[in-house]
Amino acid sequence: RRPPRSTLDRSSAASDVYKRQRHAYGITVLKASHKKVRRLKKDYEPEIHGNKFWTSSWLIMDYLEQQGLPREARVLEAGCGWGLAGIYCARRYDAVVTGVDADDAVFPYLDLHAAVNEVQVKTVKSRFEDIKKKMLARQDILLGSDVCFWDNMVEPLYKLVDKAVKVGVQQVILADPGRPPFEEVCRLCVDKFGGITQEWAVEEPVRASGTLLIVGSLPHKAVSYTHLTLPTSDLV
Repeated sequence: RRPPRSTLDRSSAASDVYKRQRHAYGITVLKASHKKVRRLKKDYEPEIHGNKFWTSSWLIMDYLEQQGLPREARVLEAGCGWGLAGIYCARRYDAVVTGVDADDAVFPYLDLHAAVNEVQVKTVKSRFEDIKKKMLARQDILLGSDVCFWDNMVEPLYKLVDKAVKVGVQQVILADPGRPPFEEVCRLCVDKFGGITQEWAVEEPVRASGTLLIVGSLPHKAVSYTHLTLPTSDLV
């Protein structure tokens, strides 16, 4: 017996919704064609390539699946865009996550995905060069994916890594498909901080490959910053 039309319609609608999202590494990512994303696009138009989810975040998630992360680690995702790498950390490891981006028009997309994945992410509008040492000193790990696509971003990103290392961030992980500006950041960080680069690839949920820059090692515990003090000159 054929099911009632209303049942078929609901089944078809549910199937269509499922096709407009991806599920991997324990999180849900809404595609640009999803109705909730399309609705946001009517009111928010990111200007600095924040109009979609960039795939290098999958490389960071895959790396962290293998490395692991301490529970409740403090994570700052720089140039976060839709914030999926940070959301993954919050969902998978109960991380306390801050998403930083120069374009606050991306934050509604981040907030949407945080709600879909039932986590909370603090958002801060800031360029790389304006991220304060005080904020960095509260973090265990600094993440960034697809954040160095122009030549003029090399110096600000390198200086951000330098600042993070100096205030005690335990690990920096950056990912990129292999753009020349990012390769220059890798060269600088390998020379200055003893960082390493690794070629990385994933097949699912989409095929993606690129380079990981890793400075430091697995955070051994979440930093306790309540008693951490910095010289006044280091708070900017």
